[in-house]
Amino acid sequence: MELGVVIVILVALAFDFVNGFHDAANSIATVVSTHVLTPRLAVAWAAFFNFVAFLVFGTHVANTIAKDVVVQDVLSIGVVFAGLIGAIAWDLITFYLGLPTSSSHALVGGISGAAIAKAGGHVLVESGLRKIGVFIVLSPLVGLALGLLITVLISWLFHRVRNVDRLNRGFRRGQLVSAAAFSLGHGANDAQKTMGIILAVLIASNHVPKTSSVPLWVVLAAHTAIGLGTLSGGWRIVKTMGSKITRLQPAGGVAAETAAAATLFFTSRAGIPVSTTHTITGAIVGVGAAHRLSAVRWGVAGRVVWAWVLTIPGALAISYATFQLMKVFT
Repeated sequence: MELGVVIVILVALAFDFVNGFHDAANSIATVVSTHVLTPRLAVAWAAFFNFVAFLVFGTHVANTIAKDVVVQDVLSIGVVFAGLIGAIAWDLITFYLGLPTSSSHALVGGISGAAIAKAGGHVLVESGLRKIGVFIVLSPLVGLALGLLITVLISWLFHRVRNVDRLNRGFRRGQLVSAAAFSLGHGANDAQKTMGIILAVLIASNHVPKTSSVPLWVVLAAHTAIGLGTLSGGWRIVKTMGSKITRLQPAGGVAAETAAAATLFFTSRAGIPVSTTHTITGAIVGVGAAHRLSAVRWGVAGRVVWAWVLTIPGALAISYATFQLMKVFT
């Protein structure tokens, strides 16, 4: 049992590492595409703010993942292991295809699929999944709306400025702040999913009581894993996010990152696990649409949306099959 707990915790941290390089694009795509930072400096900048996020936002999202996706009594080492395999496999498939999908929703789908394979659909917590489902739709829409509004506001405030080069230099400095804010939101929301999974394993194996909060060593381990993953980069997805959806200027980068960061700050405080990928993609589309609708490559955006739609069922199917195989061989 002890060995099983250690193995699942290591797999959970491996998921966090994959999450870091898969979602590195979320944190750095805009600052790289606008040439504010080199890719290496950008991932280091993002990794630092990913790591320190727990100092600001606490662990509200982790408690939601641990207790509000499936009934706690169904959680076991096998369920969590199969769920993690489903989430990691889906992340790697979409990373290979260069699609910015949600690691968060892959994890929700993975845990749900493994729990269903063990005990049936009645073990799902409808209220928790309903809250997550609502924000699957709302987070990109809020990001889009805020990205559009901030872009319009920037255009109105600076429309009299004739020296475009000087203006871009100012917004390049501003992007350092907005990119840091978004990375902070990314760490506050995404790293906490793995904390929640490890907490669920510790509860299932009776290492901590059901009312326990996330231990400090789990917080530090999860943030370290996602920070190291971010440092490894995710260049396929950076290309999609930074240039294929729409071309960004420094002012657009500030608008997109600020819009996404504001959304993540609110949801992290409220303990709602949302997709940082969905949020920043919506914000980037909003920035492009503020200039003109044709500035957005809607074909690429459509492929991204289809990947979002398939994430939970895709990860669910993989984890369901993984748990069934585990039953056969064990």
